Amino acid sequence: MHSVHLAVLMTSHDHRARTLSALRALEEQRALPAGTTLGVHLVDTGSTDGTPEAVRLRHPAVEVMPVGADVSRNQALRIASRNSRSGGGGGGPLGGIPGGPSHAWTHQLWLDDGVELFRDALATLLRTSDAAGSDTVVVGAVRNAYGDTVYSGRRGRSLTLVEPGAHRPERCDTYDGRVVLVPRAVYDVVGDPDKVFRHRMGDYDHGRRARRAGVVALVAPGHAGACVEGPAAPGSQEPGIGVREALRRVTSVRELPPCQWWAYCLRHTWPWAPYLMVSPYARTAARATLGRLRG
Repeated sequence: MHSVHLAVLMTSHDHRARTLSALRALEEQRALPAGTTLGVHLVDTGSTDGTPEAVRLRHPAVEVMPVGADVSRNQALRIASRNSRSGGGGGGPLGGIPGGPSHAWTHQLWLDDGVELFRDALATLLRTSDAAGSDTVVVGAVRNAYGDTVYSGRRGRSLTLVEPGAHRPERCDTYDGRVVLVPRAVYDVVGDPDKVFRHRMGDYDHGRRARRAGVVALVAPGHAGACVEGPAAPGSQEPGIGVREALRRVTSVRELPPCQWWAYCLRHTWPWAPYLMVSPYARTAARATLGRLRG
């Protein structure tokens, strides 16, 4: 394996404890190729719980950029990527891993601050990438506290979650952006997540654009890490809520905001875009109606 220089892209917002946990797990990675270097670029979107100050204190090598609370997760990831290309900061040591110049990175690693990487995760991602070639995106699957896969690669128009294999990588069509290794050659073709999308649809769009450009996406063997976040807020599938509340939730920025969902469908699912645009909202309304009738 050639020399590896990783630019780790992270975002945070009022998640001081979990951000520090994610960074601690990153610095405890083992079995990395000799000479591996990394720079961490964290964009904090208006935290009021002292996240930027805590990161600077405990991980002084991490480049921390505070921005406004109105900056979306997707835009913050784009800013972190820009910072990784500027050559400014993010090149110091982290947990004994020597840093390298930011502009010289060979891979970007998207790392959600709600994920604690397992000790061998980064080595597995890099090993999978090396075997597959520089035109391949490698996705790390993430499990919850119960051992269930909650983030991974996705397949098909319905974005079915891909379970990681035990010993060999699995193909996927697109991916959740929690743990994603993007080689430089892929970045040069696909670029950053599109600013049209504010949250997770930006991940899915990036994967679809990569595939359209001939890039292969693989889910690495095993789970790369575990979620450290608490229970998610109730979504549109919560039992017992009415149709109006279910539709309010499904059209919110946390799930499928209509304008962004339409842009995604139009870009990637034509000629089925009109049907796919309407179907999740219709299913949500039907589910809530049936739930009320049964209740």
